[in-house]
Amino acid sequence: MAITLKEVAERAGVSRAAVSRSFTEGASVSAKTRAKVMQAATELGYSPNMLARSLTTRRTQLVGLVSNNFHNPVFLQIFDLFTRTLQDRGLRPLLVNLSDETDPDRSVQLLRQYSVDGVIVASSHLPDSFAPAFRAAGIPVVHAFGRATATPSVDVVAIDNIAAGRMAAEALIARGYRSLGFLGGPAQASTTEDRLTGFTAAATAAGATVTPHFAGAYSFDAGRAAMQAVLHGPRPEAWFCADDVLSIGAMSALTEAGLRIPADIGLIGLNDMEMAAWANIALTTIHQPFADIVTASVDLIADRFTARDRAPELRLFPCHIVERGTLRPLP
Repeated sequence: MAITLKEVAERAGVSRAAVSRSFTEGASVSAKTRAKVMQAATELGYSPNMLARSLTTRRTQLVGLVSNNFHNPVFLQIFDLFTRTLQDRGLRPLLVNLSDETDPDRSVQLLRQYSVDGVIVASSHLPDSFAPAFRAAGIPVVHAFGRATATPSVDVVAIDNIAAGRMAAEALIARGYRSLGFLGGPAQASTTEDRLTGFTAAATAAGATVTPHFAGAYSFDAGRAAMQAVLHGPRPEAWFCADDVLSIGAMSALTEAGLRIPADIGLIGLNDMEMAAWANIALTTIHQPFADIVTASVDLIADRFTARDRAPELRLFPCHIVERGTLRPLP
C-alpha cells in the first residue's frame, strides 16, 4: 500500500497541512518542521502524489515540448538537453510529435487535454502561426529555434540565421572558393530562407556565384538524394549545407560519385551536432549553441508562469565555425 500524507504527518508529529507545505516549493514552513517531515518521509518511503497536488494547485508542472523534425538526429541531442533541463527545474516534459500536423488549433486542443502549464515549440519549420496560437489560447509559450524578428509575437530563442549564412559564405570565400552551392532544407522553412539570404548576400558582395538547391526534409536521405540530383550539372567548388544532417547525406552522395572531400569539393555544415565530430565524418561546420538556447527557453517558459503579461522577448546567441576536415585550409 502507498504511504499517505496522513501517515507522514503522524510520524513527524505535525499537521497534514505542514507536510503538504514542506513538499511545495516556496510555501511557508519552518526549517525545523520541514526537516522533521523529510525525515519521516524518508523513513516511511513516502513520495508526494503529483497528480493529486495538481488538482489542488491547478498546476501540473507539465511543459509541452513540441516539434515536427524527428527525421533529424540532432533533435535527439536537443530533446535530451530539454528534458534534463526541465526536470532539473522541477518541470515535467511532455514530448509531442507534430510531424503530420499543419493546423495550430488542433495542436492547441491536444495540449489543453493534458492541462500543460506551458509549451516550448522546438522547431524552425512549423507554420509561423503555431507558437502564436498557443499564446492566443492563453497558454504560455516559447519558440526555440524560431525566426528572429524585431518585434516577436511570442518569446523567441535562436541564432541569427542570416548572420550564420553570411558566416558560411565568408568562410568559403576566405579559402578561395568562388563558385558556391547552397543546399537547404524545405524551401519554406524560415531557417532555409534566412540562411540562404545571408549566404547569397555575402557571396554576391565578394563577387562569388551561388547556386541554390533544396531538400524535401532535414534528413540524411533527403540530403543524399538532393546532392545526387545535382551532380549531373555544373559543379560548384564548395557547398554550404544549411544543416549537418544534410551535409552528411551530401557527403555520402559525393563520395559515391568518386569525388574527394575537400580535394575535389568543399563542404561546410551548420549545427555542430555530435555526429559531425565523428572521425569518419569530420565535418567543418558552424556551431549552434544548443545548451544556451535550451537553458534560455526553459528560463523564459518558467518566467511566463508568473509574468504572463510581459512583452515578448527575443534572445539571440552567437555562432562560430568549428574547423575539421571538409574545407581546404586557409591560404
